[in-house]
Amino acid sequence: MRITKRILLVILVFIIAFIAHTLISTGFFRTVENQFEGTIVKKIPLPGAEDITISEPDGFALISSTNRSVYPPEEQEHGGLYAIDLKNGEFETTHLTASFSKPFAPHGISMIKRDSTYKIMAINHTPQGHSIEVFTKYKNNLVFEKSITDPSMISPNDIVLIDENRFYFTNDHGYAKGVGKFLEEYAGLSVSNVVYFDGENFIEVADGIAYANGINFDPKRNLLYVASPRKFLVKVYSRKNDGALEFIEDIPCGTGVDNIEIDKKGNLWIGGHPNLLRFKAYAQGKKETSPSELIMIAYRGKADYSIETIYIGDGSAMSGSTIAAPYEDLILTGNVMDDEFLILKKEK
Repeated sequence: MRITKRILLVILVFIIAFIAHTLISTGFFRTVENQFEGTIVKKIPLPGAEDITISEPDGFALISSTNRSVYPPEEQEHGGLYAIDLKNGEFETTHLTASFSKPFAPHGISMIKRDSTYKIMAINHTPQGHSIEVFTKYKNNLVFEKSITDPSMISPNDIVLIDENRFYFTNDHGYAKGVGKFLEEYAGLSVSNVVYFDGENFIEVADGIAYANGINFDPKRNLLYVASPRKFLVKVYSRKNDGALEFIEDIPCGTGVDNIEIDKKGNLWIGGHPNLLRFKAYAQGKKETSPSELIMIAYRGKADYSIETIYIGDGSAMSGSTIAAPYEDLILTGNVMDDEFLILKKEK
């Protein structure tokens, strides 16, 4: 009888510790107060604008959009890639993939300029599996090139092009389902990874990450950044000539960091989720709103960085923020499930 009581006590202590760890590590007890020194310039009616990247030279934004009723999606979505002209202040939107006939639920995106065209890649999720869709953009015309699939795409989230043929992508889970996936999301099990495609082969180049999410590359400093929202941090790597990564450090951010954009000065702009459990409930349709946070990291080198909160809100204006893409004095803010996204202007 005593042994049974001891076993039950151990189980009870374990359950309490597990629940306490989950609540604390996901930001459940964090107080979120609305804070933004700026204005909302415009609301753009595009649903689920999860990722946004910007061409500074040509003054346009590329947006990944799809209408999610719940996230992750349970049925086939019919989303698209859109371009928004940022030069004249009208913010005209063009649907670039209107003629794309394949099932398309775009997630993370990346583009790179080559002379007068752009190479674009988008993570795609369908009931049949995951793929990377490859396009060429010329002016406002988007031409589909090919689909890329590989068994290494367990749960692809975001992608960054190094050149026309080489890229990295993140898997936000190491397990696609079951107990493993549950432990990743609630216990913070760190088994997701980064995969590199060298033009011929897919190679795992970083592992042991808790929910590897946004990824971006700074070619000027040869640094690769990976967001780990489950651990509230950004991981910094140095890129080797063969594509291998050397870990430098973790940057604690205090929020569930998502997609990463890099401005001309090398600063990191990130959308995030202050309360991951609230975001989970919102994504499942159990809550009407979820807090949003936008931060900027000025990274100067190892152990030399500063973090600024640009925007934080309770979700009433914007829920589930995923990206903060800067352009001049504007910030384009993506999200997971809202019917629109915001263009903000920060006070100087």
